[in-house]
Amino acid sequence: MEALALPSLNSLTISSSNLKKRSFASLPRSLNHCKFYEQSTLKFNGAHRHHFNVIKMQSDSEDYELKQMRDMAAAKKRWDSLIREGKVKVLVPREAGYAIQLSDKTLLDVRPSTEHKKAWVKGSTWIPIFDVDDKLDPGTLSRKVTSFMMGGWWSGVPTVSYNSRFLSEVQEKFPKDADLILACQKGLRSLAACELLYNAGYRNLFWVQGGLDAAEEEDLAREGPQPLKFAGIGGLSEFLGWTDQQRMAGAKEGWGYRLVYSARLVAVFLAADALFIGAQQLGRYVQELRSH
Repeated sequence: MEALALPSLNSLTISSSNLKKRSFASLPRSLNHCKFYEQSTLKFNGAHRHHFNVIKMQSDSEDYELKQMRDMAAAKKRWDSLIREGKVKVLVPREAGYAIQLSDKTLLDVRPSTEHKKAWVKGSTWIPIFDVDDKLDPGTLSRKVTSFMMGGWWSGVPTVSYNSRFLSEVQEKFPKDADLILACQKGLRSLAACELLYNAGYRNLFWVQGGLDAAEEEDLAREGPQPLKFAGIGGLSEFLGWTDQQRMAGAKEGWGYRLVYSARLVAVFLAADALFIGAQQLGRYVQELRSH
């Protein structure tokens, strides 16, 4: 893992435009500066101490984001080289479906459990290269907060970590000369898996370009409660029906489909309005108590 410098892939949810919008000028640029600010809070009251601790957390999270962006850029160069040199063959989802049906090739699903449980290709083998990180250590919690604040609340994308048993599990199931078709939801994690497997000696590797997001229902035999395209959506955007996948489905299904999500949107506004009114009433009640 370290030798390949694989990104955690949570960085996929962090865009460079988001980073540009945020002000770096007011934040300390190094860990030493962060420590200086944190130590200086001993001279101030509790409010100032909290303020500088927040600054340190912001700086640490931004250092992490920048590192992930650099790792992702380096990884993409390596992956492009694998494809350009023919070490990994490219298939579109329909071609992958034909290959599975006609030549008995195995589709290796490397998505995390949150996506796999919604929909999967019939007869596929599931071994995630990254899976949902359930640890509660400070570093993981910090990444979870950063991921949530940077759009996880909207997209529903969880914090994931590298599955250290990925390679050993693949080697237990498949010999080095096996024909393996690797797929994930959008096509990036499966490329990372191709790199790992190629470096481990696998030479008959096929990559599903665009991932399962690019698959039509007729391309691959599906199992699970949702269409393959819907397996990667979540969060508030899914609840409101504001994802590209749901809008395309709505255009096909007609007004009945759209009315369901319109009703949800109205319910969200009503709930927000009720909370706002409740907060105002609570504030007035507290003021009355203080006045007495």
